Formats: sequence, structure tokens, C-alpha cells
Amino acid sequence: ILPTGRNFYSVDVRSLPTEAAWSLGKMSAQNVIELHKMDHGDDLRTLAMSVWGTATMRNGGEEICQLFYFLGIRPIWDGFSRRLVDLEIIPLSELKRPRVDVVLRISGFFRDAFPELIRWVNEAHQMIGSLDEPIGMNPLADSLKKNPNSSRVFGSAPGAYGAGLQALIDSGAWETQKDLANTYLSWSKWSYSYVDNVREDIDLLSNTLRDVEVVLHSQDNREHDILDSDDYYQFHGGLAAAVKHVSGKTPTIYFADNSNNLSPTVHKIEKEIDKVMRSRVLNPKWIIGIQQHGFKGAFEMAATVDYLFAYDATTNTVRDWCYSEICKKW
Repeated sequence: ILPTGRNFYSVDVRSLPTEAAWSLGKMSAQNVIELHKMDHGDDLRTLAMSVWGTATMRNGGEEICQLFYFLGIRPIWDGFSRRLVDLEIIPLSELKRPRVDVVLRISGFFRDAFPELIRWVNEAHQMIGSLDEPIGMNPLADSLKKNPNSSRVFGSAPGAYGAGLQALIDSGAWETQKDLANTYLSWSKWSYSYVDNVREDIDLLSNTLRDVEVVLHSQDNREHDILDSDDYYQFHGGLAAAVKHVSGKTPTIYFADNSNNLSPTVHKIEKEIDKVMRSRVLNPKWIIGIQQHGFKGAFEMAATVDYLFAYDATTNTVRDWCYSEICKKW
């Protein structure tokens, strides 16, 4: 609060991403790159990720720094104000790996709160896309040679929020995963070169997602988990379903836990679901505690099952034992 007590602010958007976020985002991105190589035996080349405005306010732009490092971009800050003033290209000789072509799905609140970050992301894509580098070392530039007008930042329509899946899941008005994927695409088809430069193009989104190998979402704290909120399955699961639908291939779905800024981790979504099931959902202490809250506690329990099912519907990654154990323990 400055200085009268009436001027509220959460973060100076000119200082984002912060240097601390760059340090953590770089480590987290490197973890993804190394895990993909361990899982698949080759270098990661294409990735899709989502970013939320509330998380960005807390973490100073960690996901944006992940994106920068995937691309091979380094932020430059002003020496006195520590505000972001420029971007520089990290040469391949320093990266020692191919660059990663990154598609970014922004939330509605992120669009409203951080227009400058959208501009920086687009500038980073343009810088990397314009490089003349060996074939295979710069997938973004290789792609732009075929489609020079391709955007990499997508979101919901101006003034709209969410990914459209919650109403569909709640109402049961769907039959197959294809229906969920089509809804996600329909809600995410606006490309953002800047907040006032928006165009609707579902074909562009579909074509951009067709080559995606990895779908990533990051969590910056442990105050909640992926079965606490519908946003996780909407943005993470919905994106994975859309990639599978347009490409015909199941992408690798990673979840990055950045809650410990000294040691960020990344693993497959199956492991995260397993962890949440064992640590909270089936934990007797949580079950006994939540029962003390009457109808609100019952609502939270029901919502947990809803979100578990929705992740299953969008990603097919929930094991059968999760449901049977809930039946036994609850």
C-alpha cells in the first residue's frame, strides 16, 4: 500500500518477470527438458503450456521465464529499477540443445492484468522465429518458414474467462473426449499479438497444436492441489485433450511443482494425481477434518470427485484404484 493507504497494488507489472522468477523458471524448464529426454530418448522440440494471472502475481512470472528458457531467450533488467528493459538471444553454443517451440494458453485474468508480458512473449517468439539456424535446432523458425503468420499466444475471447469445460462437465452434455477437446478449442481460438491486436482463428490454433509433444502446467504453492479447483482440469486437461484430438497422438502430460524455489520438480500427471490421492483425498486426518464442516465439507468432498473424474475425462490418466479406494475410505 503506497503511501496513503488507498492505492492498492499487487505487483509492478514493469518489473515482471523478476530475476528470482528467471532463476526458478530456468531450473524448472531444464527439468522438463531433461525428463523428456529420459522418457523419450530425444530432445524436446514442441511444448504447450498454460499460465494464470493469480499465479503470476504470486511468483513474479515463473511460467513466462520457463517459456523464455525453452526458446533460448534471456531477460535483461535495468540496473537501478530492476525493470525488464530488453531480451537477448542465448546462442545455441551456450544452450547446447535445440530450442523449443512453445505455444502459450493465457487465462482471461492474465490477459487483463499483464498486457506487457503478452508483448514480451510475442517479441521473444519473433526474435527466435527470425533466426537462421540449422534445421532441427530451431523448430519455431522451421515452422514459421511454412506459415509465417503463425501465432503462439492464445486465449479466450476478449472479456471472456475460462476454458469452457466446467459447464460441459457439470451438465454432462458430452459423449466423448472429442466433445471436450472441441469445446476447449472453441474457447481458446483467439490469438493475441497484443491485448488490442486479437483475431479469432480456430484453424491456426489447431494447426499450431498439431505438433505439440508435451503439455505442461506449473503450480507455485502447495496451498491447494489439482483436485481442489476446476481450473486445473480445464486448462491442463483441456489442452491435453485438444492436442490429442487435432494430432491423433497422446501428448506427454507433465506437472511442474515450483513450490520449493530451491528445488523445483517435474513429473507426469499420473504421479501428481497419485500424490494428491494419497496425501489428501484418502488421508484419514483430512476425511475426519472435512466432516466437521457440514454441508460445506460435503461439497468439498463432492467437488474433489468431480475434478478427479474431469481429469480422467480429459486425459485418461486416473487409475481405477482411485475410485475404488474413495468408495472404501469414504
